[in-house]
Amino acid sequence: MFELTEEQRMLRAAVRKMAEEKIAPRAAEIDETMEFPWDIKRAIQEMGLFSVIFPKEYGGSGPDQMSLCLAVEEIARVCVSSSLILQVQALGATPILIAGSKEQKEKYCPPLASGEKLCAFAFTEPGAGSDLAAITTRAVLHGDTYVINGRKCFISNGNVADTLVVFASTDPEAKHRGISAFMVEKGFPGFSIGKIENKMGIRASPAAELLFEDCEVPRENRLGAEGEGFRIGMQTFDESRTVIAAQAVGLAQGALDFAINYAKERAQFGAPIAKLEGIEFLLAEMAAQVEAARYLTYKAASLVGKGARELSYLAAAAKLVASDAAMRVTTDAVQVAGGYGYMKDFPLERMMRDAKITQIYEGTNQVMKLVMARRYLLSDK
Repeated sequence: MFELTEEQRMLRAAVRKMAEEKIAPRAAEIDETMEFPWDIKRAIQEMGLFSVIFPKEYGGSGPDQMSLCLAVEEIARVCVSSSLILQVQALGATPILIAGSKEQKEKYCPPLASGEKLCAFAFTEPGAGSDLAAITTRAVLHGDTYVINGRKCFISNGNVADTLVVFASTDPEAKHRGISAFMVEKGFPGFSIGKIENKMGIRASPAAELLFEDCEVPRENRLGAEGEGFRIGMQTFDESRTVIAAQAVGLAQGALDFAINYAKERAQFGAPIAKLEGIEFLLAEMAAQVEAARYLTYKAASLVGKGARELSYLAAAAKLVASDAAMRVTTDAVQVAGGYGYMKDFPLERMMRDAKITQIYEGTNQVMKLVMARRYLLSDK
């Protein structure tokens, strides 16, 4: 099945310590101000966490999907917004690692592996969320340059990224088979940042609108062949959904930890509420959901990079189960804390707001069910 190595256990402990000391004290403030936490990005960088995404030949220490998931889980335990710094770096880099040429990887991966530069992933459009084949952003080749026109929305870290993997249609008549992927640098002519969204949760992770107005992208910045973009994107999601699941597990664990500690300290009817059977049962159910989600997430993460046929199915299952668990556990944690849980002085209301997005991004949970159902319906077993 899977088993953590000693190095992975040490990494988990080190990230937990860093998160509790450097990230937790800032979580409420950056949520309130919608400030991208450059100091937290530096702390993640100084630990070398970006390197676990990349092979050694391109400046990394991995790739190690389990270590990536462990790190994201521990950061999300105290601040989901901060965990997205690492998660989005992995999301943006994965298409390059999947489809990039040796020359492209040598150029773009080392500064991403060191954390010197940030990257992002740009697929979603106003009219193309779950139906990604409906994108209208267009890339037309003129000589050795692609000219891109269109608009992307809800792009995590889109305004702070140095490199973005952008998906555009090079053959609209071919629908999803006509989508291609390009590496766009923030200084390319015709590329600009539009609106920054004011979100319910993950408020310190900016969601940006990207504008392409005759944006010029060198032909050598195309990833793979024309028409391979959709495949590259879907393969990326198979890997990245395990990281979203880990994020959800960490968030749920953080809420559970807080609820348990609160229940031990809060006295009603002459005793801690942890002694009330209704609270005991609620906490037990929360713990069971977290453990089940963690097991499934680690199982899916252990398959990344091994060519396992069931990765797509298990990654979707992990995201579905873990994100639903995060939503239920954070909601129940607020219930345990009662009126105090509803107040911004406590972290639970932030955790509950943050939990919702895990059921939506990188494929809604309804889409996850479709992925899983088609695994059975189209299986040749």
